[in-house]
Amino acid sequence: MKRFGVMAGLLLLAACAGPKADVPPQAAVTPPPAWRGTAASDGVVAAGWWQAFGDPVLTRMVETALADNDDIAIAAGRVAEARAQFRLAHAQSLPSIGAVAEGGRDREINPGFGVPETQNAGEGEIQISYDLDLFGRLADSDKAARAVLLASEAARDNVRLAVAASAAGGYITLRGLDARLLVLRDTLAARGEELRVARRRAQVGYSSQLDLAQAEAAYHATAQLIPATELAIARQEDGLSLLLGESPRAIARGMDFDVLAAPAVPVALPSSLLRRRPDIAAAEQQLAVADHTLDAARDAFMPDVRLAAAGGLVGSTLVSGSPLAIWSLGGSILAPLFTAGRLEAQQDAATARRDQAAFAYRKTVLSAFREVEDTLVAVQRDGEQEQALAAQRDALAHALRLAANRYRAGYSPYLDQLDAQRGLLSARLSLVQARTDRLNALVLLYQSLGGGWTPEQETQDTRQSAR
Repeated sequence: MKRFGVMAGLLLLAACAGPKADVPPQAAVTPPPAWRGTAASDGVVAAGWWQAFGDPVLTRMVETALADNDDIAIAAGRVAEARAQFRLAHAQSLPSIGAVAEGGRDREINPGFGVPETQNAGEGEIQISYDLDLFGRLADSDKAARAVLLASEAARDNVRLAVAASAAGGYITLRGLDARLLVLRDTLAARGEELRVARRRAQVGYSSQLDLAQAEAAYHATAQLIPATELAIARQEDGLSLLLGESPRAIARGMDFDVLAAPAVPVALPSSLLRRRPDIAAAEQQLAVADHTLDAARDAFMPDVRLAAAGGLVGSTLVSGSPLAIWSLGGSILAPLFTAGRLEAQQDAATARRDQAAFAYRKTVLSAFREVEDTLVAVQRDGEQEQALAAQRDALAHALRLAANRYRAGYSPYLDQLDAQRGLLSARLSLVQARTDRLNALVLLYQSLGGGWTPEQETQDTRQSAR
């Protein structure tokens, strides 16, 4: 009867926790069946996707950033911390063994005879304690710590992916600025030659001072754009140096901007994106952490059963013969009877955190779908804009040749040639920017598709704990 009474008490304590609340249905997320306007393929993004641009300097820059970037080092430190916390949580479920040794010399009054006694005494003891974890509190804490470790590893990989994309995009932007500077210098040289001709024609009376003033204004209008572009190049180099973990320095260049490859990217189905992005994996593991933490909070309503054993030797100069053997064996049950609502509050807080993690996971997934859609559209529209600008540049170059010939022949004013020059410069600069945007959109597309990320094998500590 006593046994049935104890079991009934335990069941009563378990009932205090109440049923486990389900994840809110609003937190569910369903992947779209396909991308808008883009057919999916079965291919996967290669892990070294930055090599597809065909520039060895770009490849070397990304690999240097992955090796020396400070943000990656910080993320790796968080992984090491989470791994240590996982080992600590797993160790809580194993027996604890300790040793105690003490000794000394003392003088005291014998209570039976009222005479002083002096003795040398010593004691040595081995103590063992073990939490049976009958209701899974430690096991749930261990699972939560394991999920934290996996989340930290995924977060580190997401940082690595972001650094690789920043290095590749930063290099492409730098080469775009180089191309812009080249266009400006070519245009400045051409306008310098035109200014020389206009000055000579004005001196001999073939053209007016107005034409000369317009030629000078056009020359200086181009010249003033060069320092701003050189400043942008210096700042871009400084930003890349910081990304590489170095002091500001000049950045080496590789292939010409015009010959950088624009690789095709295999676009998988939206549903497969859930397994290919480290940020989604991290959010999923954070949800697992919150769920296991909730389980541990519910387990706190149940009794904690512990076993303890100790054994050793005691010796004293007041006792003749060999040291005496001592030992003890027992157990304890600690059950919460009245906590003034503390356990219920902890459970409610853990439930709220689990729901927050569920909505955070949903937001991460939806944001991933949006990023892929945005970059797919950007790659397509930037490509169309680049083609249109190339055609405009060719047409304006032809118009400039015609205007220059007509001006030299005296059939049209210098203003016609000047307008053609302005239009051509604007088109060439816009074409450089459109190509830069398209290549950067490809980098962002690689990143939004997960960058060839695959989950690492479980750590040795994780594998051992699962056995």
